[in-house]
Amino acid sequence: MAALREAQHELETQANHLSKLQKDIAKNHQVRKQYTIQLGENELVLKELDLLDEHANVYKLIGPVLVKQDLAEANANVRKRIEYISAELKRLDGTLQDLEEKQNSKKDMILKLQQKIQALQAGKSKA
Repeated sequence: MAALREAQHELETQANHLSKLQKDIAKNHQVRKQYTIQLGENELVLKELDLLDEHANVYKLIGPVLVKQDLAEANANVRKRIEYISAELKRLDGTLQDLEEKQNSKKDMILKLQQKIQALQAGKSKA
């Protein structure tokens, strides 16, 4: 009887851990989605900047004010942003893979606990 209660408590604990992992995975997907959108926007800006001739006026929005910016500087800033976002996406992918491996491990552990509880209950009903 005590073993059954202990197994049920362990199952509940593992289920809570699994739930937290699933929330972390969902949060990771959301952040990754935002970075992917930003990456696409920045790549589009870079393409637009590449179309300009070197004497074109480029403006950067800072708060409510448009400030004139050098084309080369704007180009460099956008490239740095793309580099940063790409690195963040790579980092997020690594984190996501780790979280998914942990999730699969928890699911296996929960399945084994459920089987153990069923075996204990079957043994209890026979007694």
